Amino acid sequence: MDELKQNKTPICKNIPNLLSSFIDTFVDFTVSGGLFLPPPNPTQTQTLTTTYPSPARLIAVGDLHGDLDKSKQAFRLAGLIDDSGNWSGGSATVVQIGDVLDRGGDELKILYFLEKLKREAFKHGGNLITMNGNHEIMNVEQDFRYVTKSGLDEFSNWAYWFSLGNRMKNLCDGVEKSKDIFDGIPSSFRCVKEEFSHGFRARIAALRPNGPIANRFLSKNVTVLVVGDSVFVHGGLLAQHVEYGLERMNKEVRDWISGLSEKSSPVYCRGRNSVVWLRKFSDELAKNCDCSALEHALATIPGVKRMIMGHTIQEAGINAVCDNKAIRIDVGMSKGCANGLPEVLEINGESELRILTSKPWYQTKHNSYLYSDRKEGLGLLLPDNGPKQVEVKA
Repeated sequence: MDELKQNKTPICKNIPNLLSSFIDTFVDFTVSGGLFLPPPNPTQTQTLTTTYPSPARLIAVGDLHGDLDKSKQAFRLAGLIDDSGNWSGGSATVVQIGDVLDRGGDELKILYFLEKLKREAFKHGGNLITMNGNHEIMNVEQDFRYVTKSGLDEFSNWAYWFSLGNRMKNLCDGVEKSKDIFDGIPSSFRCVKEEFSHGFRARIAALRPNGPIANRFLSKNVTVLVVGDSVFVHGGLLAQHVEYGLERMNKEVRDWISGLSEKSSPVYCRGRNSVVWLRKFSDELAKNCDCSALEHALATIPGVKRMIMGHTIQEAGINAVCDNKAIRIDVGMSKGCANGLPEVLEINGESELRILTSKPWYQTKHNSYLYSDRKEGLGLLLPDNGPKQVEVKA
């Protein structure tokens, strides 16, 4: 490194931008487990779209929670990626409903994987839309209650290579000098073991408002989304949220993550009745769901007939309550959650819903459970009036 300092001008002359791009790509490849991504364009204006028309094929994927293998299984289940992990979904639109972070050690790998798929899908006329869950909001707020040791290690690895890349850039003339990513972050924390302190510091550096990972990935997420006749949200929407404004919420959350507004998350992202924490429509017992509040919220969004949510693990698999107006798609697939078998929801252009699942698993693990409890009000999608389960070999 000393030799580089002494000879920085000959090495970097006329190639600062090329070197900067190379370093960004190298860091991407190192921390993402072998995924090359072109460096982000810092001058590009980030826009978020809240409403999309009905596509010919719409796929909804639930919470992923740091499990890359299960994430890929879910995408393969719907024919969205091939055996090499490349986009094969054609013009399909895919919604990942949030909670990529926490409970596992592949969080960054999944973020890079989804970003790669976004770019590949766009080239084929498809679209992959990612959303904020409560765990994205928590991590930007530096609430790390559900972080794992492997998750801390992954971010420590990222911080090492990112900092090394910044130091290399700073040796070059013509490149804007990079700030220390740990600036303002304490070296130790109360109630945190010393062995985990560096992982906490790395995670804060990456995910705090205007942090490199927050800016590059999470600021692209929407918090609420309308696609055709379905509204997507991680926890749930109440009429008061809709009245506040869906586009307004998306913009305000994006601005907060990008460091352009208040230090705290917007109030509608905090508390049990917030859009990312709400569980009023997610209890597996249908009688415990507030269908009246659901219908009130849906009535305030023109053309929308159903709400699709994650957040609350459904041990029975993807299901619905409130006359199929509340669709719950979090099956706890991550090894850090229930280690459930991946399932995805498919909606075709005629608004027909199907659950893509593995039938043998259902027969052995859930079949008797589902049918014996159905009379007790368990929320399920009945074959004659709701999505049918379709066996798929992942």
